Amino acid sequence: MTAVPAQDEVTEARERSGPREQVAAAVGLLDRPLTSYYLVLGCSMLLLALGLTMVLSASSVKQLQETGSAYTLFQKQAMWMVIGLPGMWLASRMPVKAIRALAYPLVLLSVVALVLVLVPGLGRTAGGATRWISLGPLQIQPSEPAKLGLVLWGADLLARKEKLGQLNEWKPLLVPLLPGAGLLVLLVMLGNDLGTTLVLLTIFLALLWVIGAPGRLFVGIAGLVCVLVSILIVVEPYRMQRLTGFLDPSGDPLKTNYQGLQGLYAVASGGWFGTGLGEGRAKWDFLPHAETDFIFAIVGEEFGLVGTLVVLGLFGLLAYAGLRIARRVKDPFTRLAAAGSTAWLVVQAIVNIGAVIGVLPITGIPLPLVSYGGSALIPTLIALGMLLAFAKREPGARQALAARGPGPVLRALSWLGLARR
Repeated sequence: MTAVPAQDEVTEARERSGPREQVAAAVGLLDRPLTSYYLVLGCSMLLLALGLTMVLSASSVKQLQETGSAYTLFQKQAMWMVIGLPGMWLASRMPVKAIRALAYPLVLLSVVALVLVLVPGLGRTAGGATRWISLGPLQIQPSEPAKLGLVLWGADLLARKEKLGQLNEWKPLLVPLLPGAGLLVLLVMLGNDLGTTLVLLTIFLALLWVIGAPGRLFVGIAGLVCVLVSILIVVEPYRMQRLTGFLDPSGDPLKTNYQGLQGLYAVASGGWFGTGLGEGRAKWDFLPHAETDFIFAIVGEEFGLVGTLVVLGLFGLLAYAGLRIARRVKDPFTRLAAAGSTAWLVVQAIVNIGAVIGVLPITGIPLPLVSYGGSALIPTLIALGMLLAFAKREPGARQALAARGPGPVLRALSWLGLARR
């Protein structure tokens, strides 16, 4: 005869399966050792796939008119992905010592390349900014790897100073970090690149924040940043025009804020669920730079509010994962590099999206992983691979990876006889 459970036991079982327990179970998933690893990997791959799709959609009309093929920029972006993904995989498997060893060579190469950008005949100017080096059919933007170089060099420098106990006074804290970062910022400013200047300053401030710099130091640096930004705005008429258009959107739509208004029209016309992939109208010679700076507007038009919220959610999860890595790892360099990389990618996304929806002035920086451009994509993928390597150093992560067994790449190599079983 089957025993009938007591009423108290039934009530307790119902309470265990209630919303509170479900929330607790979801929170428990976030406490797992490999949570950061899978969040970084998953968000990166989803944003990368979305970016490749949107580059095709946003550029197809213009490229069909100019080159006769709607797939020109799509193929180039796919090629950059083919180059960047192995770099991401290699970075995810590199030891921290090897990553630190790249700091000084990368920052030195960045300085040399930024100097070459300013050389007449080598540097290429577009949109009011001199950002690119022309090497035949290739165009390289040195300011993008300079972001990664500043993250690694600054993290290595401050980690060494922390180990030596040299962070108690402002002079040992800022020298040579401030002059080095200032040199990169100056070279980028000479190329009239306001957006990258702001990102480099963000990385610099993020490193100081993580290391525990005093508040008065941030006040002084914030004042210096305001002065630098004001200089960049005043010396370039087009930048002043952008600021005027931002402050007065009702001005002349054909002069002061044409691009911003077209971006807002594209986002607004998407409604809740969008017009459908490839069905947007803004890319038909209405919205300038639809595949780069304003690709988020095409996302809003073709996927609607739901699509834009998905993109925001992915960047939010990426920010959570990066900060979780920085909080849980023990090594100072790893903590600083994780925080600096996260600040770089998330703030750049915020500035780009804010410009598209009209809450920030237009600065001309791409949306990470989504906008077209190999110079931005490859350093971003390497930085994300670096975050994956750092995530493996969280407490319990190595044991969890060992218990999981070899990944699909290693399994495939083993099946082909190219790796030890």
